[in-house]
Amino acid sequence: MDWRANTLDRVRTLIFEAAPGITEEQKWRKPLNPAGVPVWSLSGMICTGEIYKDKVKLTFMQGAALPDPGRLFNAPGTGATRRAIDIREGENVDAAKFKALVKAAVVRNNGAAKPKTKASTTKAAPVKLLSGGNPQIAKADGDAPVQAYIAGAPVWKREACQRIDALIVRAVPTVKKSVKWNSPFYGIEGKGWFVSYHIFDKYVKINFFFGRKLKPMPPVASKDPNARYVHLNEDGVLDEALFMEWVKQAATLPGWSGH
Repeated sequence: MDWRANTLDRVRTLIFEAAPGITEEQKWRKPLNPAGVPVWSLSGMICTGEIYKDKVKLTFMQGAALPDPGRLFNAPGTGATRRAIDIREGENVDAAKFKALVKAAVVRNNGAAKPKTKASTTKAAPVKLLSGGNPQIAKADGDAPVQAYIAGAPVWKREACQRIDALIVRAVPTVKKSVKWNSPFYGIEGKGWFVSYHIFDKYVKINFFFGRKLKPMPPVASKDPNARYVHLNEDGVLDEALFMEWVKQAATLPGWSGH
């Protein structure tokens, strides 16, 4: 049996072990998923399991709202609420952590299925967009304000920011996050910040604070003699392997300690 089918079978077993009552149905027939993409549900959709040429992608419908202490999410999902786990050949998802994630998704679905109170129906105010479409987000530490920033970004820029965030976390799972001056910041506890990004009209500017020390140096110069930039345009061209290498290198350097 193909490794991807084996992976999907193992995932299926873990999902059914995690919560009795979960159902599976097949939807969206595709060339690599001729029988359809499996969709697992209980009080709403939990996740899907889709086969690609080089990976199996597990997309959690409400992944952005789920606790993920095991840092299983390593890829963005489409839209602001979804998060995904990409499993490649030779990789295995941690069974206990994965089942905990499935259980959290069920709890989330059960809570969402309860009748809404009057207070719960109040809509959050839309995020204000500044020059270039950059979201205005109050200074705060943690993943939540970063995800609020990403969710508030317009169209292709949102997808670009999701991609940047996922690659940084994949490269440095212990990264800490914050939003400062309407920009997401990423750093290492006790060492400072090593990268941030900001939305402009035609690109997302990724700022490596000490990029001149990276090998090879990121391509775009800065007025700051220490910094180097990467510009991610709407065409989405980004060497992900090289970008993750820059992130790993930057995380080992003393970071910027600005507050």
